[in-house]
Amino acid sequence: MVTLSTALLLQGYTHHMFGISQDDVTGARGRADAVPGRVTHGGPVIANAAGSPHTVRVEDRTIALTFDDGPDPTWTPRVLDVLRRNHVHATFFVVGTEVVDHPDLVRRMLADGHQIGIHTFTHPDLARLAPWQRSLELRETQLAVAGAAGVTTALLRPPYSSKNAALDDADWSVLKQADQAGYVTVLSTQDAEDWQRPGTARILANATPHGHAGQILLMHDGGGDRSQTVAALNTLIPRLKAHGFRFATVGAAVGMAGPVQRAGLGDHLQGMALIAVLKTGDWAVRLLGVLMYAAGAISVLRAAVVLIAARRHRKLRTGRRGRSWGPPVTEPVSVIVPAYNESAGIEAAVRSLVASDHPVEVIVVDDGSTDGTADLVESLRLPGVRVIRQENAGKPAALNTGLAAASCELVVMVDGDTVFEPGTVRTLVQPFADPRVGAVSGNAKVVNRGGLLGRWQHIEYVIGFNLDRRLFDLAQCMPTVPGAVGAFRRRALLDLGGVSDVTLAEDTDLTMALCRDGWRVVYEEGAVAWTEAPASLNALWRQRYRWCYGTLQAMWKHRGALVQRGAAGKLGRRGLVHLLLFQVLLPLLAPVVDIFAVYGLVFLDPLRIAGLWLAFLLLQLGMGLYAFRLDGERPGPLWSLPLQQFVYRQLMYLVVIQSVFTAVSGSRLRWQRMERYGSLQAPPGTDLSGPSGHAPSTAGPYGGAARPDPYRGAAQPEPYGGPPRPAPVPVPPAGHEQPVPRDTTQWY
Repeated sequence: MVTLSTALLLQGYTHHMFGISQDDVTGARGRADAVPGRVTHGGPVIANAAGSPHTVRVEDRTIALTFDDGPDPTWTPRVLDVLRRNHVHATFFVVGTEVVDHPDLVRRMLADGHQIGIHTFTHPDLARLAPWQRSLELRETQLAVAGAAGVTTALLRPPYSSKNAALDDADWSVLKQADQAGYVTVLSTQDAEDWQRPGTARILANATPHGHAGQILLMHDGGGDRSQTVAALNTLIPRLKAHGFRFATVGAAVGMAGPVQRAGLGDHLQGMALIAVLKTGDWAVRLLGVLMYAAGAISVLRAAVVLIAARRHRKLRTGRRGRSWGPPVTEPVSVIVPAYNESAGIEAAVRSLVASDHPVEVIVVDDGSTDGTADLVESLRLPGVRVIRQENAGKPAALNTGLAAASCELVVMVDGDTVFEPGTVRTLVQPFADPRVGAVSGNAKVVNRGGLLGRWQHIEYVIGFNLDRRLFDLAQCMPTVPGAVGAFRRRALLDLGGVSDVTLAEDTDLTMALCRDGWRVVYEEGAVAWTEAPASLNALWRQRYRWCYGTLQAMWKHRGALVQRGAAGKLGRRGLVHLLLFQVLLPLLAPVVDIFAVYGLVFLDPLRIAGLWLAFLLLQLGMGLYAFRLDGERPGPLWSLPLQQFVYRQLMYLVVIQSVFTAVSGSRLRWQRMERYGSLQAPPGTDLSGPSGHAPSTAGPYGGAARPDPYRGAAQPEPYGGPPRPAPVPVPPAGHEQPVPRDTTQWY
């Protein structure tokens, strides 16, 4: 990013900060008190400006043809052709950026016997620049000439310069600084004014000397259409020769010995490096432009596909409710809760499961907790709840322990930081009426939505996760059943050998394995679970870093699906390609997009860049409004979507970048740790005054009185009909004061 930013900064400065423009754009000159009289009334070639300045005039009947603003790929070769046909040598004052773009023309100039002078790097008015910028302009142009042709030159013509009488104090300071850098300044005595394109006849009149005095004639071979200049030269040179004038380079016309010398090895190498860097910058900008258009087109296409798929999925699910997946699934379900140091929220989680309107057995597998998680669950003495203790072995091992102890064919896995609504289990298992279904993903929602970070994660869950799951469901390539709310056929898991621990995203690995084994994995948006999200950027980074790294591991593990047929092929060629493109490659490109956007705001058209950004934001907002409507959420949090682009989006992209580099380097990411915040709640209907002896709490999850919200307090009506969906209410852990954050292993 630093390298790209530097290259774009240099490219922007050299191509967009200044530029070749008409010679009179700088306007009127200032006072000329500091300009010596012998310079004002002297010759056009000025030397020793910083000491005792002296000037030199051109010999009588001698014309020093000079050309500014090139080399130009169209007009410079034509000018050179005219000069060659007439056996005339001239002096070309070249612009550094043009030298970089057309080094072959500089070499041709020298090969044809012409002289080279410098005309700055980007054609600014040197009098308006700081001294360091002037030095940079002169030095970079000299290096460009050295790199292109292997020579250096002592001749300088400042842009927008004219005759000696036009010099003011600011111009004189430029000439003195140039003299200290070793340059001789070459002004002009006659201006063809071809930059105005007044017509060939007028150029001829302006370029023809009055009398026999020698002249330094100013013309242009670059900076625009020079067809009139070329036409005028074809007539001017023979005409002046016929009148007894001879043509010479500036050096020859004033008797200057060797203003152009062979460059030293150091200057030549530095010049070649400068040209290479600038050409790389040009190539990078062109490539980025193509990538921007491609990424924009892909993003718009993806948005359209996702929205169409979401609408189609909703219609299918709505229609299926009338005819169902098949006969209602009423068989009992085993719910496995892997837990490690979950005392802050385990009671709410377990109570919510016991309150299910579907028969369940709850198996809490305590994986070596040190905060009394198992003791807390046992003290609740809730019916149908078993606690299994084991030494700390990781989440996959805890899930496999629960799987071995489960007595039901249908298994629901839920994290210890998640609570279910009463109808979640029943809704979650209904797709198993279809014998092809091996797993079902539920709808995880963020419970702790306070603050910007909570809102941003809420938006991401509703838009990013759930819209994608609808698309994956239709495409039959679901890559992940989230650990927070997922259901499985027990025999399908046993056929796979249980939950694997070879990746850090065991849920993604397990889901992909089921797809490759021929099972259908579907999404049931009505099976709602409420889960805690990280409440700090540091915790969020650790969680997403583990998710992303684990997903990369799972993608690599199941890469063979790309060439398989059937359900495995759908996962490979649809699911894996989608993940690779939109969760790896585009996020890797995203910082480049942001850098290029800043480049565009500074050096290109800021209104156009801002318009594109606004269009992208409106597209996201439209997707958000539709996704929130599908999920029955109020759109209020979407006001923070513009702010999300400046913090949250960059954080997620950097997570992907770090994950990819960690994977490429072969490093093994360790399990991370995060905080629990005690914001979990059990839904209404839970027996809060049961054996545990605790009365229900009326405190809100953030302290103080409970407040109505779309995800807590009063029940909210379903937007598409049906009975109201009950929302959770807060429940403090039994035997504890208001919970405080506790560090736990992040895989929970």
